[in-house]
Amino acid sequence: MHSRRSFLIVLLLLVLASCQEQVTRTPAIAEVFAGPAELPLRKDLSPKSAVAATAKHGDRLDVLEYKRRFVLVRTAEGKQGWTEIHLVLNPEQMAELRTQAQKAASLPSQGAASVYEPLNLHADPNRTSASILQIPENGKVEVVGHVLTPRLQGPSSSTDAPIRLVKPRAPRRSRKDKQANGNKLAPPPPPPPPGVPQNWQALSLPNSKSIAAAEAAKVEAEPSPSKRKEKAPLPVAMDDWSLVRMKDGNVGWALTRMLSMSIPDEVAQYAEGHRITSYFPIAQVRDGEETHTEWLWTTIDKGGKPYEYDSYRVFIWSRGHHRYESALVKHDVVGHYPVLVDTSGPEPRFSVLVEGTDDQLYRESYILEGNRVRFADRELADQSKAPAAPKSMAATQPKPARPAGQPASWFTRLKKKWFP
Repeated sequence: MHSRRSFLIVLLLLVLASCQEQVTRTPAIAEVFAGPAELPLRKDLSPKSAVAATAKHGDRLDVLEYKRRFVLVRTAEGKQGWTEIHLVLNPEQMAELRTQAQKAASLPSQGAASVYEPLNLHADPNRTSASILQIPENGKVEVVGHVLTPRLQGPSSSTDAPIRLVKPRAPRRSRKDKQANGNKLAPPPPPPPPGVPQNWQALSLPNSKSIAAAEAAKVEAEPSPSKRKEKAPLPVAMDDWSLVRMKDGNVGWALTRMLSMSIPDEVAQYAEGHRITSYFPIAQVRDGEETHTEWLWTTIDKGGKPYEYDSYRVFIWSRGHHRYESALVKHDVVGHYPVLVDTSGPEPRFSVLVEGTDDQLYRESYILEGNRVRFADRELADQSKAPAAPKSMAATQPKPARPAGQPASWFTRLKKKWFP
């Protein structure tokens, strides 16, 4: 009986303690989600402070307090810790990221890319956006998209800490100042203004000297053409961003210049300084005891363009010369993702998405017949299936130069609606 009574007392104390803990639990003022793959939550604001807990990418966190660029959060297990605010995502960003991952899951790969050092992936194509994942050193990802954005962008307002606006108070006057002001005599009234002269109309007419002085001042105030040229606004610096998909299906944005397309060196040596933007194995050829892969690739002269490639080429293996040779080369095109390849049939097929001279977007199809590439079809692309662009691309972008001989197209102006 005594042991049973002791057990009930202990149980009651535990229930009361849990109730007290729930009562004293700090209420959350907002909710966020962990951005990086592993987010350390520290006991204090110092980056050298001990780690109180660790959250994984996508974990829900309760916001308890803001301090400058730091935020105090609580995990689902009740553990609290500080982290930098740019490392967390708000609910809108997390929902957009999940939607983006669902769309990217069905996008065809444009080739594998590798990195030489760890590379952070961002939630948006913006240097100030949250770093959500990281590609490890020598890791590989699939490139599925590309977009061009201004380099200098403001931080996302959805992740900024709330700012309290405080109305400044007027300085308090001392008692001595009040007494001094009370003892002063009021100033005398101002004298009346002078009257209007009788010949005011004659005085209002301009004379030849005043007209000449006004014209001279106007000429001096107007800047010369050279000065106007000096004050012309500088072009906006742009960044190329690639949408990449990891092995686990997660997606994120990476700076394109930090990625290296993983095409074999025996083919990549023919790039001639141009950047390879996509590549595809389309066939295999047996030459003696060796097997060689035949390739399709797209390249661009340099970055900073609102399209993905300005040339494409097919490399076949010559059994007679025992080397790679070009079976098809197209230059001065305005090409967009995705490039599609079909190797399921007896003859490999591929198609490219290019802008025509009539400001329309066309999909051109080809067939590889032995060592010859034959043109198969050209049809108008269906723009009704183009997905919407991410919110970060809503801003108007300056249009870079296009290849010579190519007119401006509505598709380039519609590049804010990414994903062809």
